[in-house]
Amino acid sequence: MTQITSKLLVNGRIYSPTHPDATAMVVRGDIVAWLGTDDVARDQFPDVDVQDLDGAFVAPGFVDSHIHLSATGLTLSGLDLRSATSRAECLRMVGDYAAANPGRPIWGHGWDESAWPERSAPNTADLDAVLGDRPAYLARVDVHSALASSAVRRLVPQLPAAAGFAAQQPLTGDAHHLVRAAARDLLTDAQLAEARSAALEALAASGVVAVHECAGPQIGGLDDWLALRSLQHGVEVIGYWGEAVTTPTQARALKEQTGARGLAGDLFVDGALGSRTAWLHQPYADAPGCTGTCHLDPDAIEAHLRACTEAAVTAGFHVIGDAAVSAVVAALERVVDELGVVAVARCGHRLEHVEMVTAEQAAKLGAWVSSPACNPVSTHSGAASTGCTPSASGRIEVAGSTRLRC
Repeated sequence: MTQITSKLLVNGRIYSPTHPDATAMVVRGDIVAWLGTDDVARDQFPDVDVQDLDGAFVAPGFVDSHIHLSATGLTLSGLDLRSATSRAECLRMVGDYAAANPGRPIWGHGWDESAWPERSAPNTADLDAVLGDRPAYLARVDVHSALASSAVRRLVPQLPAAAGFAAQQPLTGDAHHLVRAAARDLLTDAQLAEARSAALEALAASGVVAVHECAGPQIGGLDDWLALRSLQHGVEVIGYWGEAVTTPTQARALKEQTGARGLAGDLFVDGALGSRTAWLHQPYADAPGCTGTCHLDPDAIEAHLRACTEAAVTAGFHVIGDAAVSAVVAALERVVDELGVVAVARCGHRLEHVEMVTAEQAAKLGAWVSSPACNPVSTHSGAASTGCTPSASGRIEVAGSTRLRC
């Protein structure tokens, strides 16, 4: 029989609701066996190996409850534009990256014109002047609009007819999804493997032991999700697939086909505030006549919720604007009235990014939905966690500091 070794960790700051003053812990194998203070620990466990934590914070492993691993990794290992402070600097960073990576498709992320002096993004002509005929896809920080060079745009013949198309300005809606898919197809296997590895290593270094990959046809596609699902790594990858269904049979079949935990995550009801695509009741103050984008109409929302509830499958949506929240809450209410609150609540339906919600809506969601993920400082960057919760994995992580967003 293999002997299980024990270790005493002392002089730390141990997170525990039941032992708020704990500074020491005993770990037996991979199980936390005891919590308490240093002096009591040394008396009770005099013969075990001791590790001095030197004041470090100890917490359960974290679960990142909403992430896009490949996109996160592409930011970590590729072109990260979040530090750009002007349109000129953004273009310089794009040019420098292109020069340093000849022959590689250019996939960038993170520009945010809202704080730039010009308060406007580069246009297609600006990109082409820097890149020539190089294909480039550059997502805004919220990933609901993107700049695209002419070389990428030409890969999508139907692009000019798509909703959200603009010849010189960032693409939104269907046009953005079409260009993103075309750009994704240009990425090499080596780029994607490097990106996924970078994302998982960064997560592990931050004390994350599991992630909820919010996959879908408009995120990375089925091939990307299946590749992520097959990865062997210390960070567990749990997947949700964002694709609408209309019948319980479809729900069960799609869950089986994808191997996902549920048909939730980023099934888009709307977009994001920064890209002016979050679906609002009233027009944007700086965009008269624009109320955002409705990607999934109320009937489709209700059909998806009903089908998944009847199939006992977790459903969910990406929902940000107040009109989008209203549509989802109204659909949930109708399904609750029809199938009962127990049938709905037991499915653990999820809502991602909920930002514009009234107190009355919040009370209803609290009764019906297990995971309304509210992100008040939401950038949807893909490169940062958009919601972490302590896991029940039993694993531990030791770190000098831990930042938690919720």
